[in-house]
Amino acid sequence: MYDTTRPNKLAFAELAEMVRRAPYHVWLGIELMTLGEEDIVIRVPWREEFVSSVKFGYAHGGVLAALVDLAADFALAAKLGRGAPTVDLRVDYHRPALAGEMRAIGRVIKLGRTIATAEGMVTDADGKLLASGRAVFLPPQD
Repeated sequence: MYDTTRPNKLAFAELAEMVRRAPYHVWLGIELMTLGEEDIVIRVPWREEFVSSVKFGYAHGGVLAALVDLAADFALAAKLGRGAPTVDLRVDYHRPALAGEMRAIGRVIKLGRTIATAEGMVTDADGKLLASGRAVFLPPQD
């Protein structure tokens, strides 16, 4: 089902550095937890700035969409050796993200010469699915 025929071009330390490099990633607090041949896992600690509903205390959907996109992109970057621009992103929201660490799993679905497709799934610390989605990327034309 997943395009795991290509080995990873990046080792854990290299991908972890890529995850930490961008100022937005630093602000989010993203950390690479695992890198496998089929998927990657990142985590992000809760920030009060994520809250979009003061009354109910749940995170803004944009934060979840960013985690879907980043997990998918990092899974792709592990295979390509570098990131690729997102050209389309679709996100489904399954339950509110309340205060607590979130994790995102990214997997490459198809890695083609002209487009690549990857998915991301965001869970809370208990493993409950918060959001899932799929992104299309424009791989580098080397």
